[in-house]
Amino acid sequence: MRSTIGKTVAAFAVLASSVSFAHAGDVEVLHWWTSGGEAAALNVLKQDLEKQGIGWQDMPVAGGGGTQAMTVLRARVTSGNAPTAVQMLGFDITDWAKEGALANLNDVASAEGWDDVVPGALQKFSKYDGQWVAAPVNVHSTNWVWANKAILDELGIAQPTTWDELVAAMQAVKDAGKVAVAHGGQAWQDATVFDAVAMATGGPEFYQKAFIDLDPDTLGSDTMKEAFDRMAVIRSFVDDNFSGRDWNLASAMVINGEAAFQFMGDWAKGEFLNAGKAPGEDFLCFRFPGTQDQVTFNSDQFALFKQGDTPSDEQAALAKAIMSPTFQSAFNVVKGSVPARVDVPDADFDACGKQGMKDLAAASSSGNLFGSMAHGHANPASIKNAMYDVITAHFNGEYDSETAVSELVSAVELAQ
Repeated sequence: MRSTIGKTVAAFAVLASSVSFAHAGDVEVLHWWTSGGEAAALNVLKQDLEKQGIGWQDMPVAGGGGTQAMTVLRARVTSGNAPTAVQMLGFDITDWAKEGALANLNDVASAEGWDDVVPGALQKFSKYDGQWVAAPVNVHSTNWVWANKAILDELGIAQPTTWDELVAAMQAVKDAGKVAVAHGGQAWQDATVFDAVAMATGGPEFYQKAFIDLDPDTLGSDTMKEAFDRMAVIRSFVDDNFSGRDWNLASAMVINGEAAFQFMGDWAKGEFLNAGKAPGEDFLCFRFPGTQDQVTFNSDQFALFKQGDTPSDEQAALAKAIMSPTFQSAFNVVKGSVPARVDVPDADFDACGKQGMKDLAAASSSGNLFGSMAHGHANPASIKNAMYDVITAHFNGEYDSETAVSELVSAVELAQ
């Protein structure tokens, strides 16, 4: 295994060193948005810069989540050939900023008024030590439910708004011989569900203390045990073939009428739209019951690497273009996410997008916008992965809820 990893890293290093330096007046952008829709949305940004006489060198590295892209980036920086801008998530931005590798965008941010339009919870990752170091592109929220409207209508099920109503709805679907919950047995998917369940069970103060502050008493509390108990209930409504299923295949089960509900982030909407389904007619989108006033999120951002004492004119232009309301709208309509700034008009968004934008603005204003534990925006990867292990072991029946609580406390303590 070690030799295979070594060969893989070496291959990435060769790839990185073979890429030519961007020409003066160009921007080189490293990202992992390689699907047709995402590439088309990025083209809006490319065309905006070309109108300003700025060329675009595209450096796509396939692989959802960006793990391979980060490997390529490390090789590029090590060889002294950092890209102009790099798509990044959460604590990856903070890590590069700590190394002093990122450009100071304060002048651009001040001129463009970013402080007034970007939610503070996002700025936690966009800024480091008081300096803007990244331009956020979007906000994905994770505490959504996707439902097959025909199944609910057929069974006379109203959109559930509480935990008890959700349990009753899942039971009615199961009694009708259908799968109640479409789920993929992968650690990040288990954690995505747990994210919503924990927020619904304990509320925002509990979520903050447990998953962001890592308070041992809260992690080991009776409320946490109740969250695990609720996960066990959800497990009883998942079909037997869930292990290893990709999230989009779970979405397809809801789309095709094989299952009633999926608990997944708003990237799932793209699967429904690509299948020709319309929100409100074929499927429903709503917040996980009990989290109607909260939003848990992750956010794609572009970090700009230092190319001198101050950002180059091209970097400043790129940052402005990324944050322009036109691009934020065009990209997020395709991506399924919502803009990273709260002043973008919602005219081009569908019903789910409009609701997402409204929810984001309200949660930001009320202090109920939280970085998602499941998606690496509550704590660094080491702690996230430690939580993953416990959540998945419990979901698979290896721990009862009481044991899971104890294991969670221990795992987080060891990971810090």
